[in-house]
Amino acid sequence: MKPRAVWNPRDLLSAGVIVLTFFLLWELGVRLLDMPVYLLPAPSRVILTLFQNTSLYAQATALTLGEALVGLVLGLSAGFLLASVLVLRPGLEGGVMTLAILVKSTPMVAIAPLLTLWMGFGVLPKIVITALMTFFPVLVNILTGLQRTDPALLDLFRAWHASRWETFIFLRLPSSLPYLFAALKISAPLALIGAVVAEWTGASGGLGRTMWLAYTNLNLPYLFAAIFILAAVGMFLYQFLAWLEARAVFWQVPRQD
Repeated sequence: MKPRAVWNPRDLLSAGVIVLTFFLLWELGVRLLDMPVYLLPAPSRVILTLFQNTSLYAQATALTLGEALVGLVLGLSAGFLLASVLVLRPGLEGGVMTLAILVKSTPMVAIAPLLTLWMGFGVLPKIVITALMTFFPVLVNILTGLQRTDPALLDLFRAWHASRWETFIFLRLPSSLPYLFAALKISAPLALIGAVVAEWTGASGGLGRTMWLAYTNLNLPYLFAAIFILAAVGMFLYQFLAWLEARAVFWQVPRQD
């Protein structure tokens, strides 16, 4: 079965029209209301700022994206390993999930300054914050996917006298792939947010640092330029994961006419 395209021409045209209309209305509203640039810059002013400071934003984006991706990989690995342990040892689920919810309920804005104080102003605290933000969605989604295996297939594996590990590897893991990609599509944008929030608490570079400096100086074109980049990178990551899902889990991804 050939996997469907994530975007067809109709989707691309519709998305382009919606986005273009939004920015045109924004531009028109700013000009008609004569909005001061320190309150809301026009999109044209923001794009001009991006082109005038390409090197600055390229370096900041590379740093923030690197922190986000490393943190995402760590959060994914921890969530996947812990979910696997909970499936193989169900008696641990109550205590472990309680601890995981406690970590999730703790505001990252409160943890980030502490990690910066303990680990310094390098990339390490940013990676840890990103991993903490992405860990819980991955854990919950993968655990759900591993547990929601077709009962008929489980009975079939039991009839074949498959071991717990064989059932886990050849049945539960493939069945959990849609949940894994759902977790990734949620966690990838969260990873960017985590990296930016961590950079606000203290960093020598990155988009978070750029946004903080722009905010303190009321330089909103610089601030919105960083926001535009984060939005674009987030959309790219989401679409890349959707494209990957369409090929890895093609039997469960519905076709679009």
